[in-house]
Amino acid sequence: MTISFRGGFYGGLALALCIGLYLIWLWRPERQIRLHTKNFFQAIEHHDWMAAADSLGNDYQDQWGDDKTRLLERMREGFRWVRGSRILSPNPAVQVEMRRAIWVGKITVYSSDDGVMEVLDERVNKLPTPFELEWHHLSGKPWDWKLVRVSNASFEIPADVY
Repeated sequence: MTISFRGGFYGGLALALCIGLYLIWLWRPERQIRLHTKNFFQAIEHHDWMAAADSLGNDYQDQWGDDKTRLLERMREGFRWVRGSRILSPNPAVQVEMRRAIWVGKITVYSSDDGVMEVLDERVNKLPTPFELEWHHLSGKPWDWKLVRVSNASFEIPADVY
């Protein structure tokens, strides 16, 4: 079986079309926010603080008064005690508005340490309100999203932790 120039051309065109359609699907803002959030949670689970820092915008500020540097310090300190951590967020909602997106979902944190699980259940897993993660699109690149704010009206950080 020989491949003619015409057959090769149409095959290449079909392949390019399939790749283009895949990239359009992959680069949709809602899909990018879901992927970035998943990757951010996985970076925290694996204590990969460089990857977590890369997900955060330089202008990060949250309701607890943390900036990017302080948040990374708190995560590093807090997750030092969480062994075998797993962060789950079933069925989050994503709202996209131009260069801004809000990820809203319940976050459940698991640990292989039973003592830590009691604290996580009490302070995080049983919160009545979902977390909101605000992402900003920084450039014309469809994958260039950074986390700039996290909030949850019910989540309180104890005063002795400040």
